[in-house]
Amino acid sequence: MKSSASVALKYGVFTALILIIYFLALKVVGLHNNPWFRIFNGPIMAYAIYVAIKNYKIASGDEFDYGSGFKTGLSTGFIATVLFAGFMCIYMFYLDTAFTNNLLRNWFSDFDYGSGILVFIIIIEGLASTVVLTLTCMQLFKNSRNILQNK
Repeated sequence: MKSSASVALKYGVFTALILIIYFLALKVVGLHNNPWFRIFNGPIMAYAIYVAIKNYKIASGDEFDYGSGFKTGLSTGFIATVLFAGFMCIYMFYLDTAFTNNLLRNWFSDFDYGSGILVFIIIIEGLASTVVLTLTCMQLFKNSRNILQNK
């Protein structure tokens, strides 16, 4: 049987790679400065969490419970978020500092925030969406206590 941690690690790393590829594809076509394209990070994360929980449920069989599925979904999202935020740190601070300055100028024109606020926003968005998406996905995978459905 696969452990929750191994499933979460596998899908978390895969999700981070997909998010990085998506960001770099936007850069190639010149759309990486438009913050509205971040909205597609949600469906990518949702699908990854769904597949991770589904595969863990299949692997664990009758031993699957709400807590272990929830832990798998949260871990998957947290791993993906931390890896993607790490990539964005390297990208913003070392590879393309003009990108950071452009976003800061567009978002916070009245304030003098450092570049760290962008990393903070990425982490908060990722972690918040992970919790919401995991709760949503677990509604599909939880064992029903409805007597009619358990027959």
